[in-house]
Amino acid sequence: MLVKTKAIVLSSLKYQEKSLIVKCFTLSDGLKSYFVASAYSGKKSNQKIAYFQPLTILEIEANHKNKGTLEHFKDIKLATAFQTINTDVIKSTIIIFLSEMLYHSIQEEEKNEDLFTFLETALTWLDTHEETSNFHLILLLEITKFLGFYPDTSDLDAKFFSMDEGGFTIFQGINCLSEHETSLLKKLVSLKFDSNQKIFNGIERQLLLNILLNYYSIHLDGFKKPKSLEVLKEVFA
Repeated sequence: MLVKTKAIVLSSLKYQEKSLIVKCFTLSDGLKSYFVASAYSGKKSNQKIAYFQPLTILEIEANHKNKGTLEHFKDIKLATAFQTINTDVIKSTIIIFLSEMLYHSIQEEEKNEDLFTFLETALTWLDTHEETSNFHLILLLEITKFLGFYPDTSDLDAKFFSMDEGGFTIFQGINCLSEHETSLLKKLVSLKFDSNQKIFNGIERQLLLNILLNYYSIHLDGFKKPKSLEVLKEVFA
């Protein structure tokens, strides 16, 4: 079936000498993997490869056979031409990290239009703003709304957060955050992308990032921490 849709690139893997296997999160069909023949050959090879950088937003036309095999693009163009993400070291590091997180987190193959729209809006925000220190933390927390394990905030006044139960509690159980860690998480819950970026210092951001990664690993089967994690930590140290 010929499909026209937007797609966000989650990963691209070189196959043999000249080809790519590209995994995308599409607006129309959720997760899809595509085979790109001769991506590294011809005069326009650099242009082809540029389409498949992490979290690039594409407008694609593709043949979806829906047989569990690799699909094929018929036409590709940029849906959004980022102005700063690919040239700003901090932003590009964030993007590489988040692409790995999404690759390991989005496991359902059905379409999720709300998640796609959120990611598209968030990436556009990142590209057009300079103060982005908390962007990755806010994004990771917000994504849990779409994945089904956003923290239950009905008892937000409680002193501790249960990582297993995903809610705030007055008792500090075995797998609960400390009172200090819980207070940081409460602050994060209240933040928007354009909130004051200086609400956390570097150490607090590292602590929150570790909390979120552990939270993901508890609630997502087979979740793997991104290889780019250490690079991200260095950038925000």
